[in-house]
Amino acid sequence: MAKEITTIGVMTSGGDSPGMNAAIRAVARACAYYNVKCIGFYRGYQGMIEGDYCVMNARSVRNIISRGGTILKSARSDEFRTIEGRQKAAEHLKEVGVDAMILIGGDGTFRGGKLFYEEHGIPVIGVPGTIDNDIAGTNYTIGYDTALNTVIDAIDKIRDTASSHDRLFFIEVMGRDAGFIALNSGVGAGAEEILIPEEDLGLERLLESLKRSKRSGKSSSIVVVSEGDKTGKNVYELADYVTKNLPDYEVKVTVLGHMQRGGTPSCFDRTLASRLCVKAVELLLDGEKNVMVGLINNKVTATSFEVGLKDDHSINKELLRISDILST
Repeated sequence: MAKEITTIGVMTSGGDSPGMNAAIRAVARACAYYNVKCIGFYRGYQGMIEGDYCVMNARSVRNIISRGGTILKSARSDEFRTIEGRQKAAEHLKEVGVDAMILIGGDGTFRGGKLFYEEHGIPVIGVPGTIDNDIAGTNYTIGYDTALNTVIDAIDKIRDTASSHDRLFFIEVMGRDAGFIALNSGVGAGAEEILIPEEDLGLERLLESLKRSKRSGKSSSIVVVSEGDKTGKNVYELADYVTKNLPDYEVKVTVLGHMQRGGTPSCFDRTLASRLCVKAVELLLDGEKNVMVGLINNKVTATSFEVGLKDDHSINKELLRISDILST
């Protein structure tokens, strides 16, 4: 018979994403609704190791749903990668009476949680919070929608100056291993070319695309580049290559960087965080463990970590085809 859950811990780990505070709020208030104690750990797994925590209730999370970042802070913990570190974390959870954990983060967070459960048997539920949208067990991750809108807003502004000065802009967006942000924002912003890690289009294809745009009468162009794209060593090398081979273009580079992680979360991300985290609390109370929650076809679903961590959350190649058609 499963142990009764009386205290649930929550933490945020890895890169922050807009909507994490909405997720923390949902966990704390769902716990209050079900008369379960809630404990928040600071700085992810490192806070678990050090016993750095606070007791949370419905009032301690007031007015945070609209805030970016995470009130529990976030960090990556090298110590948690060790057997000794995970043992310390388990001991501290037992000391404060935590029966189960809700882990808000990305694939690294989930891998750590899966291993922690296997070693110490403490039930864990993963909630996908990452702007990259690269978790297989959900259609959307918390923060992705907000990041997309941030990128779209920036590209729209850059296009104004590109058009005014007849310039070609390379705009680098986040996505070291996944091109979801680049692909969707590129289509949404009407980019002439989109470069992503999943599709190495090659330098010659890029040149030909830009030449075609020039021949069609375009005096300015936008190329959206995922930071993990393999077409060149980096976005600056791409810009130099185009400058040397297409001297008619005045080429500029903009790296959007960490601004994509910040800002007020969108309504979609706030709602997604709320739905997923209420479900996470309910799953733990029902005896479920070692799974992640996600949104699949607009239904909140529990998926095993094994499935969620598979590297098969592929990009939508139909969007690439649409991008090629619309950039004519």
